Amino acid sequence: MIKKVNSIISASWIFTADKNNTLLEDHSIVILEDEILDILPTKNVFDGYEANEVFALSEHIIMPGFINNHTHAAMSLLKGFANDVPLKSWLEDYIWPAEKEYVSEAFVKDGSLIAIAEMIKSGTTTFNDMYFYPNQTAEAAVEMGIRANIGLVVMEFPTNYASDPDDYLKKGLDFRDQWRGDGLISTSLAPHAPYTTSDKTLNTIGTYADQLNMTIHTHLHETKEEVENSINQYKATPIQRYKSLGLLGPNLMAAHCTHVDESDLNLLHQNNVNVVHNPSSNLILGSGIADISKMLDLGINVSIGTDSSASNNRLDVLEEVRLAALLGKGLNHQPEILDSKNVFKMATYNAAKAMNKSKMIGSIEPNKKADIVAINLDSIFSQPVYNPLTSLLYNGNQGGVDYVWINGTIKLKSGQLENIDLDRLKNIAKSWKAKIKKT
Repeated sequence: MIKKVNSIISASWIFTADKNNTLLEDHSIVILEDEILDILPTKNVFDGYEANEVFALSEHIIMPGFINNHTHAAMSLLKGFANDVPLKSWLEDYIWPAEKEYVSEAFVKDGSLIAIAEMIKSGTTTFNDMYFYPNQTAEAAVEMGIRANIGLVVMEFPTNYASDPDDYLKKGLDFRDQWRGDGLISTSLAPHAPYTTSDKTLNTIGTYADQLNMTIHTHLHETKEEVENSINQYKATPIQRYKSLGLLGPNLMAAHCTHVDESDLNLLHQNNVNVVHNPSSNLILGSGIADISKMLDLGINVSIGTDSSASNNRLDVLEEVRLAALLGKGLNHQPEILDSKNVFKMATYNAAKAMNKSKMIGSIEPNKKADIVAINLDSIFSQPVYNPLTSLLYNGNQGGVDYVWINGTIKLKSGQLENIDLDRLKNIAKSWKAKIKKT
């Protein structure tokens, strides 16, 4: 009996990112509605299935959709606004003043739309965000059909969005209640950073996280200065301070962790904290290089993020994966570490695990959501292909992302975005640039 399904995707290679890091050759993925129904050899697929759409992708490698595990999507409108300055000056002299002047519901909606288009075009199917006006980010995500975990930002000082920690929390939790039924949107509590949140606020966040079973997304140990200031003020590193407040645990996603000594590394390990590595942003801001190989050796769950366009200038997870591998090898003088399978796992399964979504996304397996990316290796940049994973890792994207499916719906086809007007988005970006440039 032949079963009718939505799509059959056949490819030269499929990297499943499952527990065995399986790399399949000449296999097909069968999609029914929004889920993966089956994975089987292409020679057998039409014996059991008939599809509305069939994609025969020779010379392509299929991967789970990439998960950008640390973003501030709306800040795409500040791309290039403050390059070549250190983090403290970047924030205090450029970004925060610009945000005070311009951040609004319209800013966040427009900036998020632009960021999402870039992310889909480079193979991202889920992003883990942290910014103001979360409702506008959610609206943009649903409009574009991408999966988003949205952080409910909390800070001590007022912004255009909220006046104090209680106001941030109320607005964030109201947003959570409003969007809880949406299949594409989930939430985390998001204390911005140790240096922008008090012990009282962090205690409150920990209580909410426990009571509501929510993950926490924060910046942690991003710069040496952050660590030194914490020691001076609290007689503890930020990680030690978070430990004393009960925030270290498997529900914590800690972005950066660039400067971590052995003691703090052990605390991350002992408490099963999830680390999000942001290599390009750390380099651009001169913050340093996180030694993720040590973290992985200990069994710490490490994933990949781009950070914002304002501190990276691109939202390409493939570029971050390549850079993570190269930096780790060079830093440790060990070319054998951070191999292609394990590094790509950071951009897929590990990120899903950090968000408590590994049963739904992050690998290509039956009964998981059909979030899939297909990348063309039949180009002068990639040929000859001896190993498809290493070819992809070291050659980079270079325009090779051809297809993206989210929830089984095609979002990028033959390199072209579906139902997304790029000219309109470019004009929106230019309009905001004209306003912001006048300050």
